Amino acid sequence: MSDKADIYTRVTKEILAVLEGEHNEVARMATISCLLHEAFEDRIWTGFYIVDPEKSEELVVGPYQGTLGCLRIPFGKGVCGTAAAELVTQVVEDVHDFPGHIACDSRSVSEIVVPVRNDRGELIAVLDIDSDKPAMFDTTDREALEHLVIQVFTSGT
Repeated sequence: MSDKADIYTRVTKEILAVLEGEHNEVARMATISCLLHEAFEDRIWTGFYIVDPEKSEELVVGPYQGTLGCLRIPFGKGVCGTAAAELVTQVVEDVHDFPGHIACDSRSVSEIVVPVRNDRGELIAVLDIDSDKPAMFDTTDREALEHLVIQVFTSGT
């Protein structure tokens, strides 16, 4: 079995190859959600919450794989809303210990949420990944996912 870093290297190459020349953000998000979700075990939700253009301080569910997600999340609420408000990746070992956690799926235990910016540095979405196991996400996940979203959403892939 490959270690986590090797899996990220392989799936990132696959994502970049599939997305070459694709400029539609929704298509990019759908592809990333699918390939990341399939690359790892113990993930119950992998996807994006998009900044609602009509309500700039609110996220709305976007492309994802997994169980039902929350439809809307205000900035500053829960792990996703905190990542959006602070523009900082959130790595949470146990969501039940996170102040204001929103339980979209009661099986969720650990979570990572990465802010996604466009070429102008504007927040366009957050990438959210949940597991039903504690402490599934670490520095390897944070670094790989932050690098991936920069490559896909700010380099004109």
